[in-house]
Amino acid sequence: MNRPEYIHPDPLEFVRRYKSAADREVVGLIAACLAYGNVNQILKSVEKALAPMGKSPAAWLKRTPPAEIKKTLAGFKHRFTTGAEMAVFLINIKDALKLHGSLEKLFLAGYRGEEPTVELALYRFIDAFNTRACAPTLTPCTELKSSFKRVNLFLRWMVRRDAVDPGVWKGVPPSKLIIPLDTHMRQVSMKMGITKRKDTSMKTAVEITSYFRRMEPLDPVKYDFALTRAGIRGNNAH
Repeated sequence: MNRPEYIHPDPLEFVRRYKSAADREVVGLIAACLAYGNVNQILKSVEKALAPMGKSPAAWLKRTPPAEIKKTLAGFKHRFTTGAEMAVFLINIKDALKLHGSLEKLFLAGYRGEEPTVELALYRFIDAFNTRACAPTLTPCTELKSSFKRVNLFLRWMVRRDAVDPGVWKGVPPSKLIIPLDTHMRQVSMKMGITKRKDTSMKTAVEITSYFRRMEPLDPVKYDFALTRAGIRGNNAH
């Protein structure tokens, strides 16, 4: 099921448009963090956000002053995300690239190989990313301990490498990933008897991931793409 022909209408398709790791990680974070709501609207919003950035979104962010980023995104709107908030988010990416060289290096600064999963590293990444200002509809507060579905989705894209996930990061093993948990994945997991929990918290995400880790110790989120196809392609929601 992890085959390229099944990707559309997943926002992952935007990541695969680009060849360089620099662009793929920038586009990946933008696409993943906008992945809430109606799939068709998600695709339109990601397209609109990327349009001004040309052939290399990473290069565009590096050279574009914050004031121009704010002006460019002024008319942007995706559900609860305003143009002003999207601009803050993009400026945070710009700052991360300037200070660390890449989003991967920023993540690795908070990654600890001895920790069982990326959970704590994820929190450190978001806190460091939001140093200037927080864009709450895109990168939620770490104190909430939600499942951080969209950030875990981004990590799946960046870390795993197969016919679907591009796997441009080298410093994090797939074995440490956590299932990108949303309502659909929780419902599927309950029907399969994987969990009895009725919330979409990080605790539930870790519990479901633990089940798949027993099946695939080195790649516990391997089945995420296949299990979520019905919800994305059939229900038209992400």
